[in-house]
Amino acid sequence: MARHFLALHDFSEIELYGMLTLARELKEKQKQGVPHKLLDGKTVALIFEKASTRTRVSFEVGVFQLGGHGLFISSANSQMGRGEPIKDTARVMARYCDGVMIRTFGQEIVDEFARYSDVPVINGLTDMFHPCQIMADLMTVIEQKRTYEGLVYAWVGDGNNMANTWIEAAAIFGFELRLACPKGYEPDAAVMAWAMAKAPGKITLTSDPKVAVAGADVINTDVWASMGQEAEQKIREQAFAGYCLDDALVSLAKPDCIVLHCLPAHRGEEISDSVIEGKHSVVWDEAENRLHVQKAIMATLIK
Repeated sequence: MARHFLALHDFSEIELYGMLTLARELKEKQKQGVPHKLLDGKTVALIFEKASTRTRVSFEVGVFQLGGHGLFISSANSQMGRGEPIKDTARVMARYCDGVMIRTFGQEIVDEFARYSDVPVINGLTDMFHPCQIMADLMTVIEQKRTYEGLVYAWVGDGNNMANTWIEAAAIFGFELRLACPKGYEPDAAVMAWAMAKAPGKITLTSDPKVAVAGADVINTDVWASMGQEAEQKIREQAFAGYCLDDALVSLAKPDCIVLHCLPAHRGEEISDSVIEGKHSVVWDEAENRLHVQKAIMATLIK
C-alpha cells in the first residue's frame, strides 16, 4: 500500500527528521554536482487547482534533478476541472504515474485522492495544511540554528494552513510554539485540540503579537488574506492592525532570531520591507529549501 504525505501528523518525529536529513544530503550533492537520480525513469503528476510559483517550479525542477519526469496538470485543462470524480482521476493517474502531487483547496480533496490512489500522493498545499512548506522551514531552522530543539517559535498573523501545520510540527517535534492571531482568525480548533493533547504546555495562543515574539528564536508570518480570501482583504487589514512584522516587533525577539515567510509577501502589510530584506531574514534560503525537502519527500515515498 502506498504511503502518502498529506499532513505532518501522519508521520513520527523520527520519520520526518529522516526526510530533513536526506534533504540536507541532497542539497549538498546538488551543490557539489554529484548526480542523485533517485527517481530515474519515474513520472510524477503535478496537479494544480491553485495558482503557484514556488510549488510548481520546485517540484518540476526537483523531479528533473532526481532523474524523473514531472507532468504539469492544471484543473483548468483537465477533466477534474469539468467535474470528473476525484476517485476516477486518482485511479487513472495511479496507472500512468509513479506519484502525484496536488495543490488544491479542501483537505478532503487530497484525502479522497489518496484513498483511491495506488501510488504516493503528496499535499503541495490545501486550505488546511501546508506540510511541504513547514518541512522547508524546519530545514532552514536547522541550517541556521544547528538544531530545531530547545528553541522558541512564534507565529504572527492568520490562523491559516501555515499556522495549522506549525501547530502539528510543534506537537510532533516537541518545541515551544506561540501563536498570535486576532480574535476570529484563530487556527483550526480540532488541530489545536489534537496538538495540545499530544504535547501539553508546548503551544500557546494569544491575540498579542508582542507576547508571542518576546524572546523568540524563530518568527514566522504569512499574508493576511490567502488565495480565495481576496474579497476579505479590506476587512482583514482592519482586523490585523498591529500584526505587521516590523523592526519594532522583531526587536522584542532574541538578537540572533531568524525571520521566515513562505512567500509571496505583501510588503508593508504582514511584514515590512526592512525586515524581509534585513539581517534576520532567511526567507530566500527558506524558499530554496522547498526544492530540497520536496526531493527528499518524493525520494522517500516513490519507489
